[in-house]
Amino acid sequence: MIEQRIQQQFFDSADLKYQAAEVLTKPIAEAAQAVLGSITAGGKVLVCGNGGSAADAQHFAAEFVGRFERERPGLAAVALTTDTSILTAIGNDYDFNSIYSKQVQALGHPGDVLIAISTSGNSGNILAAVAAAHEREMTVIAFSGRGGGKLAAQLRETDVNVCVPHERTARIQEVHLLALHCICDAVDTQLLGEQDPA
Repeated sequence: MIEQRIQQQFFDSADLKYQAAEVLTKPIAEAAQAVLGSITAGGKVLVCGNGGSAADAQHFAAEFVGRFERERPGLAAVALTTDTSILTAIGNDYDFNSIYSKQVQALGHPGDVLIAISTSGNSGNILAAVAAAHEREMTVIAFSGRGGGKLAAQLRETDVNVCVPHERTARIQEVHLLALHCICDAVDTQLLGEQDPA
């Protein structure tokens, strides 16, 4: 019984990834171009999310600042999820919805990119971060699912919407991680050229 259930999780994840490949290839490529354009112009990527999406934000920043699969100089990325003093100070002195927007206001500059991750598309602190990014003339790359929620409605024409066509949080997060890896790979390929398959 449990083994069948585990196997079904793999099948469901694989099925969604095949389905999502058709829908998300273009927006992921646009996201990679936005990130590349910012980085090569001296900008940076700010990344935020809650829960598992906070872990994805940190994962992406680590791949950028350290490396993805090939040696290269570090690329400028900051996960806004990691500084407990900032998060608790803002959460205490203002409110939880301000924990990312205040950081975007402090750290973001025109030409920078905000990757905003919310599986529902309705997280208040993510919506506030996107509003702050727009005020700072930043490009927003929204990662969501379930139709995109309020986040999709908040995006501008110059932003990118990576909305996974699914309702289940676990499946959405699995595709988000793959999409983030695709951005890392695309940026590295543009910077370093094609890599011979191993």
